[in-house]
Amino acid sequence: MPSTFAMIAALLGDLDNSDGQGHVFYRVDSNVDVLRRASLHISQAFPTDEEAAPHSVLVVTWVNMAAQGSTGRGDGLDRNTFQLVVAFMTSSACAILLYPTDGLQFLSTSIGGEHKVLEAGFNEGVVKGWFKSSQGTYFQTTTDDEASVRALTQKTNSGRRGVWVFEVGPSRLFAAIIPGIVPLEGGATTDTQSTDAKSPSVQPENHDPDLVQPGYTSPSPTDPEYTPVEPEYPTPDLVQPRYISPVPGQSQPQQPQIVVVDEDEDLNVNVFAYSSEKCVDNKHKCSVFADCRDYSTGYCCHCRPGYYGNGKDCVPDGKPQRMNGKLNGRLFVGATPVELSNNDLHSYVVVNDGRAYVAISNIPKSVGPSLQPLSSLGGVIGWAFALEQRGYKNGFSLIGAVFSRQAEVIFYPGNERLNIRQQFVGIDEHEHLVVNTEVEGHLPTVPLGSSVHISPYKEIYQYDRDLITSSSNREYTITLPDGTVDTRSYQWRQTITFQSCPHSEDLRTTQQLSVDQIFVWFDDQNELIRYAMTNKMGSVHSGVEESNPCFTGHHGCDINAVCRAGEGLQFTCECAAGFTGDGYYCYGNKEENDYPVDHCQKGSHNCDVPERAVCSYTGGSAFVCSCLPGFEGDGRVCRDVDECQQDRCHRDAFCSNTLGSYSCQCGPGFEGDGVQCNPREKTQCESERDNAQSFKPESSGFFSFFRPRPIINQFIPQCDQYGAFEPTQCHTSIGQCWCVDANGQEVPDTRTGSESPPLCINQAVTPAPVGPTPRPAIKPVAPGAHLLFAQSGRIHHVPLDGYSMKKEEAKPLLHVPDRVVIALAYDCVDKMVYWTDITGPAISKASMSGGDVIPSPEGLAIDYVSRLLFWTDSMRDTVEVSRLDGSHRRVLFDSDLVNPRPIVTDPTYGKLYWADWDRDGPKIEMSNMDGTDRTVLVKDDLGLPNGLTFDTDSQQLCWADAGTRVVECIDPHRRQRKRIVDGIQYPFAVVSFGRKLYYTDWRREAVVAVDRTSQTETEEFLPQMRSRLYGITTTTTHCPQAYNYCLNNGGCSHLCLPRVGGFSCRCPDAAAADGQCVEGNA
Repeated sequence: MPSTFAMIAALLGDLDNSDGQGHVFYRVDSNVDVLRRASLHISQAFPTDEEAAPHSVLVVTWVNMAAQGSTGRGDGLDRNTFQLVVAFMTSSACAILLYPTDGLQFLSTSIGGEHKVLEAGFNEGVVKGWFKSSQGTYFQTTTDDEASVRALTQKTNSGRRGVWVFEVGPSRLFAAIIPGIVPLEGGATTDTQSTDAKSPSVQPENHDPDLVQPGYTSPSPTDPEYTPVEPEYPTPDLVQPRYISPVPGQSQPQQPQIVVVDEDEDLNVNVFAYSSEKCVDNKHKCSVFADCRDYSTGYCCHCRPGYYGNGKDCVPDGKPQRMNGKLNGRLFVGATPVELSNNDLHSYVVVNDGRAYVAISNIPKSVGPSLQPLSSLGGVIGWAFALEQRGYKNGFSLIGAVFSRQAEVIFYPGNERLNIRQQFVGIDEHEHLVVNTEVEGHLPTVPLGSSVHISPYKEIYQYDRDLITSSSNREYTITLPDGTVDTRSYQWRQTITFQSCPHSEDLRTTQQLSVDQIFVWFDDQNELIRYAMTNKMGSVHSGVEESNPCFTGHHGCDINAVCRAGEGLQFTCECAAGFTGDGYYCYGNKEENDYPVDHCQKGSHNCDVPERAVCSYTGGSAFVCSCLPGFEGDGRVCRDVDECQQDRCHRDAFCSNTLGSYSCQCGPGFEGDGVQCNPREKTQCESERDNAQSFKPESSGFFSFFRPRPIINQFIPQCDQYGAFEPTQCHTSIGQCWCVDANGQEVPDTRTGSESPPLCINQAVTPAPVGPTPRPAIKPVAPGAHLLFAQSGRIHHVPLDGYSMKKEEAKPLLHVPDRVVIALAYDCVDKMVYWTDITGPAISKASMSGGDVIPSPEGLAIDYVSRLLFWTDSMRDTVEVSRLDGSHRRVLFDSDLVNPRPIVTDPTYGKLYWADWDRDGPKIEMSNMDGTDRTVLVKDDLGLPNGLTFDTDSQQLCWADAGTRVVECIDPHRRQRKRIVDGIQYPFAVVSFGRKLYYTDWRREAVVAVDRTSQTETEEFLPQMRSRLYGITTTTTHCPQAYNYCLNNGGCSHLCLPRVGGFSCRCPDAAAADGQCVEGNA
């Protein structure tokens, strides 16, 4: 500064966000909570003024900005995050600047080869006067000293560290900039102005009123009156690092929202946001048995009456709960190592008396007896569903079913140490909690045949935001086979981490878990270890124990009932939701009257007919009606939209409106899909016709101004709509007609008079366009299709009704235990599902494993015509091919690949497309299936091209990019690129089906539908089990009609690989030198 243009500089320097990790967000907001917070900041900065009443605010946030020239491969760069809020009032405005109080990570940038200190302040720019223009006044809150920039995060003029407030408004002759006047408590003022002036400059003395220039005047560098006062920056006090976020002073500081892109933690964005999350956009994240409630700082989910949990996970009161999982790890029993691999862990708890049962199977005899003291290995479900004493809550009520647990056990007297790590991942489709357990360390030896008795114990749980800690000392006695009794003990310390709702204060600081009636037993015959215990959650203080049977567990209610405490010893039993009876005996409720009603599934909604509208279940008994694409209305009454009135087709195409859709067809002389039309090359007939119709005089001068015209009596060929010669040609000037062949040559002995033209046979063949041409019309999709998507070790399928997902009929298709399914592909000929598994690693299909084990397979594609399987390998950096049974494996490409991911095929033209996640240069490539004609198709404006799909009907290659957060398509033949939708979150895979694209999103944990025509998201499917979704594909009842030269293997001995206009016979890598394979091209 100063500069020629007006600006508010929150932090001015050469900043860079080109690596995809830095972002700039902005919005205009008039939300009541946002305006209230802005008013609070202003009032804190100007306590003597009247309360500010902004009517709107502009919020601009710079996130993870790096210094120009410092970006490159890898993370770990210094990055700055800061925010500007401009609050607009009736007669003025206020600028609120927020900086992170744990400090900026860099204080200068390189400009013109020199390091320049970052600047902050206000600049009026060039002011146009009555006679001339001049530089307006500027106001800096920093100097050329880095200490002044550092002080932005350590000091304040509004009473809150890192928050700066300035009033910007007009005075009589110039726009005043008035800084806040409240310093940090106990510190010197941080006002950047002198005490005798509120504005950065003093109004210039001017004796001639006629020469007064309106607005700011240019400050004179020699006049101290115009020199901004340099602020003093005393040594800042040490403070705990935290981020300032605009929240009310009397409330807890709001933690910045963490937006995490999971792949390699590439983006870790701390976004300062005013009330950015509300129920209207997030209620789907709550349990179907919960209500979403808005708070001033965000939203929270709360279970409805009759249910309990943290709102994200809710279960019926009184209903027994189950937990399933796997146990893995390596233990040393004495000096003997023991491996545990995918041992089944099952647990069951009767909630209304707090009794929990745990069983772990396939435990070898070498370790089983020594595991008996560890009742809490699976007994965490006892804490989660402990019997709640009056006014206290068990673990599930507070934190739900998603959390992490880490425990350390120290055994005495031998000081053996054991670490336990457990990951609770939610509730599965069977309404069971799911846990993965890992153990590592040493156990003291307990001889086979020994029994173990664990004494009752109490454990204090200390609760904090997103963290629970506890510890206890536990004694146990071992009765050896000879009757000898040995008393031992161990110390147990654990930490539980979870994500709580930061806007609600439900957590208690301390609670005590009381565990008694502990039973342990190792069944060496069945290699099974069992635990049982009774759990109660209550106060840490000793006092009169609860005597009501609901709190002691001695009530006699059915195990599927909840005990309701009354006065004294009175209580009632009520059957849990989904059960019917008197509470002492409950049986399954077939009608499920106590459960919310899904009116969409039952058909009891009032939405329009399915041909025009869709009913979407939103939880409880609620639903919403929405019109299908191509219709408009409130969902209860929908009317057809005439897309032809919206210029959806190309200007050189014909548009035909249909019910709920439309079709586009390019006009004569053009080719394309109707949405895009390009002039096609003239045929012989069209060239001769145009030449005959054009006549340009050879002379110049006056006659050259006339337009070309046909020669009188000249014959003009007639062409059909495809540019071919009409079979019957007539010359009206001479009154004769005749037949022609495909080249326009007259067929002998066919000339007649024009009154009776001859009957001619059309010998012309419609000329093939240059390159594949999309089908000209948008047509409806065939019925009976399904979506398949991968989620951890399961493959789910969702039926499609037209383009709509029939969510109520979604169900698992295949369970692949202990595997992570990545990519999916479907063979429409044999109706087989193929998938890649990175834990195997292997490529498999639904009925049997594929051929060889293929390391680190990523993307997967099938050519159903040639019966070929293609995949990318991110470890070997290869693109490979084999037959569908896994035989005849061959590497197509092993160079210029860094991290190849998705891959797709175009069987009709023998083309192959794949994306490479090279972070220094991401790209999308294509080649023929035989490996020839490899070329880079897209290399600009790519980030992390995750998903890739090819639509054979429109000849469009589409991809979803997790780096740029867009979905785009390109015509690979004409290189015409089009953005479909932007602002998506973290897509993983995408598939095309008709005019729709369906992609899986890691952050939303959903399948999202996008209409390519309207370029909007139209639908979302959230699976019941919430976790990352991976690959996605479609299944159809019939294969699309296609042909290539490798049908029936093309006569090749081993691999037939198609290409445009032919094919190549190729040998697999393992048989290249055995003399039995013959290569060649055809």
